[in-house]
Amino acid sequence: MIALDDPEAASRAEREKAAFGLEHLVVLSGPQGIARCAEIDEATVVVHAVPGFAGTLPLIRALEKGKRVAFAGKEALVSAGDLIEPYLRENPGQLVPVDSEHSALFQCLLGEDPESVAELVLTASGGALRDYSAERLREVTPEEVLAHPTWKMGKKVTVDSATLVNKSLEVMEAHYLFGVPYEKLKVVIHRQSIVHSMVTFVDGSTKAQASVPDMSLAISYGITYPGRRPGVVPSLSPYYGTLTFEEPDTERFPGVLLGHKAGEMGGTAPCALSYADEILVREFLAGRIGFLDITRILFRFLETYRPKPVHSLEILREEALRVEEKIRELLL
Repeated sequence: MIALDDPEAASRAEREKAAFGLEHLVVLSGPQGIARCAEIDEATVVVHAVPGFAGTLPLIRALEKGKRVAFAGKEALVSAGDLIEPYLRENPGQLVPVDSEHSALFQCLLGEDPESVAELVLTASGGALRDYSAERLREVTPEEVLAHPTWKMGKKVTVDSATLVNKSLEVMEAHYLFGVPYEKLKVVIHRQSIVHSMVTFVDGSTKAQASVPDMSLAISYGITYPGRRPGVVPSLSPYYGTLTFEEPDTERFPGVLLGHKAGEMGGTAPCALSYADEILVREFLAGRIGFLDITRILFRFLETYRPKPVHSLEILREEALRVEEKIRELLL
């Protein structure tokens, strides 16, 4: 079974599948088709890597069907956290994070008393522009932003990494995943991307998960949890060296503050921030706005935004339309 978001592409696949010896392939299309793939009876583990708001419906469907979800589509959890939270409280191991930072936190928290947690620390590489001056940031091109120093990722998440909005999304994701209040969530810049995240406990001890900067480990662990597959990545020994940790520069990269702001507003605010960012990243990649305009407009948007309680997926869909209209106004 496959599902293609574009109905025209799905039609073509249906017409041409026999030529590839795939007569029995079931071809589905659109959001409902993707959601159907996430809930089929034969699947015991669903790997969720649908970016953006589009990932929300398949995530909810998979959880409703009791699937264990190896989860990488952070925007879906950020958007629908209030709807998804009950599943996580009822069955904490049902959603196993695949983002390297949240996989690290998940591993560090195994077997620990939640009451003993003082702080969750998410590490950030700092993105492709981490050493650019404030003046230079006004002129950067999409090509410069997409040249990440450590990770090879999709365009959207690479731009978010450069603005540090990605860390804001991850702060909100961590809040929902681990039930930790926002005042206990912190971001630090760790250029080497060896320590993927850390947990500090009330006694002053800090537990960190460290491995080479390779997503294979987090993906493998998400699928095989609670077991581990041998030899997924090399050990750290060839990578021994100096590790550095710095506070984020919120003057140059204020996007790192947005997650705490939207998260504390609550209701539909995290969804609205996530969707507004999707729109603005597309505008930047198309060359219609500058790099610094992304976070500037996001702050302006949140200043006047009034969140609503989240009772259903339909409310979030309606809110997405309202967000799009407001962002278009701010772009004029």
